[in-house]
Parts: sequence; structure tokens; C-alpha cells
Amino acid sequence: MVQLSVLDQSTVVTGRSPDTSIRESIRLAQHCEALGYHRYWCAEHHNSDSQAGTAPEILIAAIAATTHAIRVGSAGIMLPHYAPLKVAEQFRVLDAIAPGRIDLGLGRAPGSDGRTAYALNPRADTAAEQFPASVRDLLAWIAGEPLMEGHPFRDVRAQPGGPTQPEVWILGSSDYGAQVAAYFGLPFCFAHFITDGQGVDQALAMYRDNYRPSAAHPSPWAGICVWGMTAATQEEAAWLFRSREMWRLGRDRGVFTALASPEEAAARTYSDNEMARIERLRARALYGTPDVVGARLRALAADHGVQEVAVLTTLHDPEARRRSYTLLAQEFGLMPRQAPAAGLAAD
Repeated sequence: MVQLSVLDQSTVVTGRSPDTSIRESIRLAQHCEALGYHRYWCAEHHNSDSQAGTAPEILIAAIAATTHAIRVGSAGIMLPHYAPLKVAEQFRVLDAIAPGRIDLGLGRAPGSDGRTAYALNPRADTAAEQFPASVRDLLAWIAGEPLMEGHPFRDVRAQPGGPTQPEVWILGSSDYGAQVAAYFGLPFCFAHFITDGQGVDQALAMYRDNYRPSAAHPSPWAGICVWGMTAATQEEAAWLFRSREMWRLGRDRGVFTALASPEEAAARTYSDNEMARIERLRARALYGTPDVVGARLRALAADHGVQEVAVLTTLHDPEARRRSYTLLAQEFGLMPRQAPAAGLAAD
């Protein structure tokens, strides 16, 4: 049975301040935990009018401290922006907050424009080339192991130590991430929602064919992340999807704006060319009633042979977004979780 998880970009919407998106993410994580979702992943974007999630490590801490069972992590930390030691320290602290529940998803893409990448790391021109070496060092620090012989930082340790450690994933929308994940024996998640599925089979085949078993993961573990949305009726789903249509037209031109409401999107006049693009988008998008979306998600998982599907739902109305995840959880028969009894304290 496929595992069902959540990706959240802390989407900025029209009519509300971007900071509200962060608080809505925390509330949605708690909601999805109660529904029985397996993981809740927070994305990283910078200098964007579309996404408010610039510091997933901080948002993960808030979510981890206010949940008790769901796995919480990043999808992902854009490693070329940062020193691997600092990322290891951050996620070891997160693991101390929620032992055994933290995921560290790593990506190589900037999650921003080129100028912003340089603002984050003045060595951005070479940082991406160091991604495999940075992953190697990060894995050692996360595991509390010494770095390779002769490494200048071999004796440096990432604190706090503990009996558990974050689960490291590689994320990507191309063959590159698949190769890195295979080499290090790590789980791999393909960003289906970015490419509309293009390249997914090639990347997953490369991942499986070249997989080198690791102690933590003797066999490959693959997932895909898709955009999807459910509503009580097909008509309601089509109405809510208008926000996505308008946003995607902008994204495909390189324009990233706040997500409009369905009313704002319906009031816009589209050219014939734009309408043709919208029709193509509607034909392949995952939205509709729970049975329709559920059937397509199961088919995608089966077609690509993946064990896990993470669902990204971006809607203007936070209540409609929570309802979408509720309907999807019911369709997949997820087991609801009960909150721990009041008064229980951590060790």
C-alpha cells in the first residue's frame, strides 16, 4: 500500500499578509497529523512573492514541537546555500526536539533566482558543484561519525548527539538527484509537480539501476511529489482550481505572484492562447472528487513503482485546503491519530 504524505510551500495568497501563511502551515500540519498522514514536509524558497517558506528548519521546529507522531521534515534544504556542518547541527537539534521523527530532504537547486543565490552564499558559482561532497560530509555529521581520513574537519562533531538521527532524502526533478541518491544509498523523491511528470521514469530507473545499498536503506525507496486537490463535487474542485490555473500561467512565464482567489481568477480575461494552455493544464491536473483523485494517485504510484506519494495542495482558502486533505485521507483509509493526553511531558 502506498504511503501518503504532504508537501507544504507556505503559499502566499492575495488579501492576506505572507506571515499568515506560516501560521496556516503549522495548523495544517497538526490537521494532517490527526488525519494519519505519514510525513509533513516544508519547502524552501527565497525572494518569492509566491511562497513564504524561506526557513524550513525553523518551521519544522515549530511543527515538531506541536505534534507528537507525524514525521516532519524538509523538501528540501537547498544545500548549496549552506555549510553542511550547520545543516547537520540544525537537524540534530530538530531530532532532539522530536526524536526519530525528523526528515532531512536535500536539494541542489537554488529555490530562487541567481542573484538571491549569491546573496545567500557568495560562493554560489561553485557551491552546486560541491553537492555530492557536501552530502558525504553531512551524512557523517548527521550520523555522529568521523569524516573521511585526511579531511580537515575530521574531528569536528555535530551536536547534540543522541540515539536517533534524521532520515536523509535526496530530492530532485532530474537525473542528477537520482544519481546522488543511488550512490549514497538514500531514499529519493521526484518533484513530479515541477515537471508535470516529464523525466520521472528515466530518473527513477536510473535510481534503481544504480542503487548502492546502505546500512539504513538496503533497498531503494522512491517517492513522487504531485500537486493534487479534492473537493466534495467535481464542480467545486473545478472552481477552486481556477486559482491554480491563473498561477500556472504566470509561473510558466517566470512570474511568481501571490495565489489569487477563484473569484479573482474568474474575473480575469484570458486570450485564446492562454485558454488553450489552461485546457491542457486541466487535462493533466489532479483535481476532482476524492474517488477520481484517489484512483489517479494510485495509478501514478503503480505506473512509477513508488512506495510513497507526497501531495502538494495550494488553495486560496485554508479551510478548503484542510478539507481537501481530509477527503483524500478518507479516500485512502488513513488511520486517524489521537492527541496524547493532556499533562504528559517529554522526558
